[in-house]
This record gives sequence, structure tokens and C-alpha cells, in this order.
Amino acid sequence: MKTLLLWLEAPLQSWGADSRYGRRDTLPFPTRSGILGLLCCAMGRGGEQREWLAAMKKLPQTVLAFAPVNRFGNPGRQPLLQDFHMVGSGYDSRDAWQDLLIPKKSDGKRPVGSGTKLTYRYYLQDMAYACALAVPEVMEQEITGGLTTPVWPICLGRKSCVPTDMVFRGFFGSETEALERARTIAEEKKRKAIFKVLPGVHEEGNAMSLNDVPVAFGLHKSYEDRTVTVVDLTD
Repeated sequence: MKTLLLWLEAPLQSWGADSRYGRRDTLPFPTRSGILGLLCCAMGRGGEQREWLAAMKKLPQTVLAFAPVNRFGNPGRQPLLQDFHMVGSGYDSRDAWQDLLIPKKSDGKRPVGSGTKLTYRYYLQDMAYACALAVPEVMEQEITGGLTTPVWPICLGRKSCVPTDMVFRGFFGSETEALERARTIAEEKKRKAIFKVLPGVHEEGNAMSLNDVPVAFGLHKSYEDRTVTVVDLTD
């Protein structure tokens, strides 16, 4: 096994775990499905990817969250950004092409009124995350090639969240080595760790259950639960 280090930094990130319908929330850290989806995009793995996801299912993933520091050298938690979207608004239903962009009912008919869908979407601002992911050594070459020259564009949760620094930071012999490298990167960028997300239940921190372990991607996505522990590092 090797440990893959990803550095996830952007003005905006959004990692939804239970978003539904008109409200698209974000967790304060990257999801398991988001990280594996990023790798699939980089390697050009489309479709359900059941076998590959099964091989990755039990491998541990640790995340360190880094916030920028203020002029006193103290890190601050960045407020969420709320973005209001109107989907399907402003199209002319008399035009055949524009009519395709107007949301329809399940039977394919146009709803009463404009059909515009209102959604609220939430984003993390100016955060950076180091993700240390255990990976079988046989996958090292494929993942390296994908992250170095991605087949499809990679994003940090949503397609609009484009990374602003190099994501791939190499493979390491252990998680400890990978996270030490992450702390060095953060120090160079004048960022400090504010919390970490550990797999499983630990005495220190707060445990939470997430439904973000992908079993299948594609049109019919399927997920399983996992438990993580969030440990505050600001004390």
C-alpha cells in the first residue's frame, strides 16, 4: 500500500453528502465520494465503476483542514457562501431548442407556470484540505498519470469549483509522511490546521455517520454509510 496526498485548494469548494432538491448543502470537509469521483475524472473512468469502487471501499482516508491566518497569526473559520440559482428561467417555450431547457414534469409535460426551479447552493470559502488516501501500489502509475494529465477536468465538489493549485502531491510510504508534507505546504502558504477528519470512531473528537461511500457511479448512483471522527485542532 502507498499513501496518496491530494492538496485541495480553491476560492470555493462544495462537498455535498445529503443534498436534495432545492437545497444543496456542503460538509465542512471533502467527502469520500467526492475524492473518488475526482480520481475517476482524472483517470477517465466512466460509468458505474463497481469493481474499482469495491477495491477502494475499505481503504482509509484522513483529511486535514487548513484555514488562512489573520494578521495576528490566528486561523479563522470562513463563512459559508449562499448562492441563489434559478434553473430554467428566461427561456422561450415557443422555440424548440430553448423549450428543451425548461424543466418538465415526470410525464414530460410542461408544468403550470414557468417551470423555473429555485435552488440554494452553499460553498466553502478560501479553504484548503490535505487528503491522505491509502491506495494499492498497483494503482500508483494509473493515478499518477491521471492526476498529472487529467482525462476530464477535475473539480472540488462541483464543476464550478476549480482548484487553484496543484492537486497531486505524490505518493508516500505512510500516512504520517504524507501529512507531514501537507503541514509543510500549509506553512509555506501561511495556513494553519483547524481540524482533522479520521476514519472510524475515536475517543477524541466528535463521531458522525455519513452516507458517502460510493458503490456505483453513473446514472444510478448508490452509496453506503461510514463513520468518521472530527477532531478540533484550534485549542
